[in-house]
Amino acid sequence: MERIPILRMGEFLLVTIQVDMHDQLALTLQDDLSTMISKTGAKGVLIDISALDIVDSFIGRMIGNISGLSKIMDAATVLVGMQPAVAITLVELGLTLPGVLTALNVERGMALLRQRVLTQ
Repeated sequence: MERIPILRMGEFLLVTIQVDMHDQLALTLQDDLSTMISKTGAKGVLIDISALDIVDSFIGRMIGNISGLSKIMDAATVLVGMQPAVAITLVELGLTLPGVLTALNVERGMALLRQRVLTQ
């Protein structure tokens, strides 16, 4: 079964999506990520989608679900690397991704996660 790697970087988890997301892969990622947060006690999750050219409504909702799940498990979520076409598509679909913090790139996303952890 295809899986997206989840890397631990100190108190954060890094997810870099390098393949086209399909529905089953998104569901598997959600399960794997919740397991990793539980096992590691991670305080933050950074999801890099810079390799994605297209995000449909299901994948957009899954990103929102992952963020909500992470928040319940006491971990902030930051989404980085969103291509302009992806942002436009999400807006056109009416998906606002409540609770999902965004940053331009991985460096800024990690800084945002560190800031969130320090203020909690």
